[in-house]
Amino acid sequence: MHPSLNPAALAELRRPRPYPAVTVLLPTHRREPDNAQDPVRLRNLVHEAKERLESDPAVAREQRREVAAQLDRAVAEIDLVHAEDGLAVFAAPGEHQVWSLARTVPSRVVLSDTFLTRNVVAAQAAERPYWVLAVSADRVSLWSGTAGRVTEHEADGFPLTRSLEDPDAERKERIGDVPSTFRDEQTRRFLREADAAAAGVLRSHPRPLFVAGEAAALSLLDDVGAVGKEATPVPHGGLAHGPADAVWQAVRPFLAARDKSELDAVLHELDAAQGRRQYAAGLDEVWQNVTTDRVRFLAVEDSYRATVRDDGGHLVPAGSDDLDAVDDVVDDIVERALDTGAQVRFVPEDTLADRGRIACALRY
Repeated sequence: MHPSLNPAALAELRRPRPYPAVTVLLPTHRREPDNAQDPVRLRNLVHEAKERLESDPAVAREQRREVAAQLDRAVAEIDLVHAEDGLAVFAAPGEHQVWSLARTVPSRVVLSDTFLTRNVVAAQAAERPYWVLAVSADRVSLWSGTAGRVTEHEADGFPLTRSLEDPDAERKERIGDVPSTFRDEQTRRFLREADAAAAGVLRSHPRPLFVAGEAAALSLLDDVGAVGKEATPVPHGGLAHGPADAVWQAVRPFLAARDKSELDAVLHELDAAQGRRQYAAGLDEVWQNVTTDRVRFLAVEDSYRATVRDDGGHLVPAGSDDLDAVDDVVDDIVERALDTGAQVRFVPEDTLADRGRIACALRY
């Protein structure tokens, strides 16, 4: 994900630009052999964008040359060797931006007076980072996670390590005073330090926390500290040393449960709004309400898009070659909802099939 992806950056992306603001979206691939064709696909899409600039009578010659140059500068900055799942390239007079997204996007070229930011917004919504604290008696590691992977966080005092060798072990054995590992005072002190370090990270970078370890480790961490009390326990030992894939596989079922719970909450919110008669569904109804700033909560299917034109106050389907057409009105709806303070949730395809693919709860 783009390192500065945050609400302020997204708001800046959404502001109107001088026409033509060009958006190029490309699905990319992390691994071979799928990523071999990504450079070719990128060149083809950029070539398509330049051809559309060339053939658009609304674009003056100087604008055409300027935006084409911005596209070339953007392409020069792209490192497809370290690609994620999607790429968004934005170019307009005087500027260009490249965003690598941990989420796939459709292959598209759009010319408009705004950038097509819906996919970046969806990527940010889907990112939902979290922490995994993996606990053992001799090592405590912290992992930064997103929907599809975790990476070890090697800062802020992590990982914490210690030796389990006890120089006084022989004497303790002679007098029968060898406590179990997770009853030992040194282990208590070690996990207390880990708890304090994790609390510091959470203060600076608040995220949901999962704590992984064997039952005795989780119990002791909960006893000596505070972070475990608010965390989701993952009763799985042997993860403090990784590898990353093992940590992710252990937490994956808990992420799936979280996703289901959040999807259920979206549908419950829409049902409750419908019961209060503060509800709208389908493209035209939602458009009518978002343009009057009445939308409080918006749910939209990930892949839903529509090209329309305004036919005297109502939206009707249009072809992409229609000069009055809005290329993707769903993107406009999402942006307007965000600009007016509404919550926006993206849901899997067909979740809202009986609601017209898009639905909202109203303020009044």
